[in-house]
Amino acid sequence: MRILLIEDDSLIGDGLRLGLRREGFAVDWVQDGEAGALALRTTSYGLVLLDLGLPSQGGMTLLAALRQRNDATPVIIITARDGVPDRVAGLDGGADDYLVKPFALEELLARIRVVNRRQAGRAQALLVVGALRLDPVQHRCWLHDEEIALTAREFALIEELMRDPGAIATREQLEERLYGWNEEIESNAIPVHIYNLRRKLGTEAIRNVRGVGYRIGEIA
Repeated sequence: MRILLIEDDSLIGDGLRLGLRREGFAVDWVQDGEAGALALRTTSYGLVLLDLGLPSQGGMTLLAALRQRNDATPVIIITARDGVPDRVAGLDGGADDYLVKPFALEELLARIRVVNRRQAGRAQALLVVGALRLDPVQHRCWLHDEEIALTAREFALIEELMRDPGAIATREQLEERLYGWNEEIESNAIPVHIYNLRRKLGTEAIRNVRGVGYRIGEIA
């Protein structure tokens, strides 16, 4: 999943970007509200992590503009403002969650998973398609109850496909979801990851829809 991090504190921003990337997320980081608004108008994100006290445009103003144009991108506010009125204003203003600094990365990851499940209409943490099971919490994968070792990028790719088993994702869409601005993408990166996943999970695990893209296969 590709995340937009809007945070003006360099120490916090750099730490979050590194931590989230280690967990397999693609992260774009901007440090002011106007840059965040521009990124949201030009790029599709699975989640926004939004500070409130931003230069040039405040976080609440940015959030209001996002919701006014009916953009449903999930937003988790990350801020030092811990007053009840601030929390209420953030949640009533359209945020999906509100997290007060300082916080542990593990708590942020848990809240990201909750928001993802809510968006997908799922209650359980596991993703299941046929005989394939994926645990986003522990980054573990099983096929017919046998655990399969996946790289961080392979895990992120199969997770994207399993989140919506009926959907077809183009190579460009997968690149956008798996890679951030500063990450170099080889022209054959997605096909290579898919080749490796098929080798580990079976040739039918990912289906190639000719001229369109990829979808999760029927894994019996």
